[in-house]
This record gives sequence, C-alpha cells and structure tokens, in this order.
Amino acid sequence: MDDVVVVGLGNPGARYRETRHNVGFLVLDELCARWKCSLREGRGDYFSAVVVRGEQRVTLAAPTTFMNNSGTAVKEVLEAQGVGIEACLVVADDFALPLGTLRLRKEGSDGGHNGLASIIYHLESDAFPRLRCGIGSAALKPGEETASFVLSAFEEEERETAAAMIRRAADAVESFVHSGIERTMTVFNKAP
Repeated sequence: MDDVVVVGLGNPGARYRETRHNVGFLVLDELCARWKCSLREGRGDYFSAVVVRGEQRVTLAAPTTFMNNSGTAVKEVLEAQGVGIEACLVVADDFALPLGTLRLRKEGSDGGHNGLASIIYHLESDAFPRLRCGIGSAALKPGEETASFVLSAFEEEERETAAAMIRRAADAVESFVHSGIERTMTVFNKAP
C-alpha cells in the first residue's frame, strides 16, 4: 500500500461537533492529535491533512458537504490525491451496531447510512473499505426519531465507552495504513 486516504464522515459546524453522527470526524481528531497535524481547507469540499506514516503517504479528509452529500467530497479528494477507491478507508457511525462496537469491511452496501449511500452513488461503486463505529440504537428512547437520535450527543453514561471506541477506531486506522485491510479486519472485528 502506498498512498492512502482516510475519510471521516460527519456534519460541519459547532452544532454537530459532539453528536453521534460525527464519530468519523472525532476519529480524525484523534488521529490528528496522535500524528501532530491539523485539517486545513482543501481545494474541494473538504478539510484535509497529509502526513507520512512509515512508507505510506496518508491523506486525512473531512467532507464539508454535510453527511448526505459526502460523496462529492470523497470523489474530489480521491481525484486530487490520485488514489483508487480500494485505498480509501471511510470511517462512519453505525446506528445498528451497539455502542463501542467496530466493524471493518472491504466493501458492501450503505446499510441505510446516507453518507455511505452518497459515496457509493458518486464513486459508482461500493468496493471501498469502511470502518463502522457503533453508536448504540439501544439508547434510542421510545418514540424518538432516528434522525434526532443520531444528531444528539452521547449521554453522560455513554461518553467513556464512546471515547474508548474512538481511540480504538484510530488504532484500526493506523493498522489499516501499516498492515492493510485483511490483518486489520482480523484484529478489530472482535468485541471491544
């Protein structure tokens, strides 16, 4: 693996910063802290940072398009970096997975996630790796809409588990960069 792109999905702006739907952005924040870099405005609809990790040149990218239009930004960053979709890891929240659970896949459907659906549409393929981070549908209150749930902050009692998941997701990204998808799936597709 040479050049790698890691896209964290979320919604821009302070209003959404700490919400469940912004887990992808929070994982990028963790990586930026570890790698001592910061995301800057790109030439397209994204913020990015480029770092060298071992033999790999890694571009971290955060779309500024809002979740439902993430695909336009992902297409732009892949074209700008000259990277194929198989070397683009997308980090997203997953409503259906219990809080703290990670699932890494080489490819697949959008699973009802609008950000992933947009990427699949714009790339005309679902053959890109994705790291899904469980945000815990069990915490959904009776009668609460899914949209309002994913746009809410983690509850006080969930924050420690969420923070541990974000750190573990960053570990999985580092493993993907250094060891590739197969080894990373073997290590991280287990219960936390």
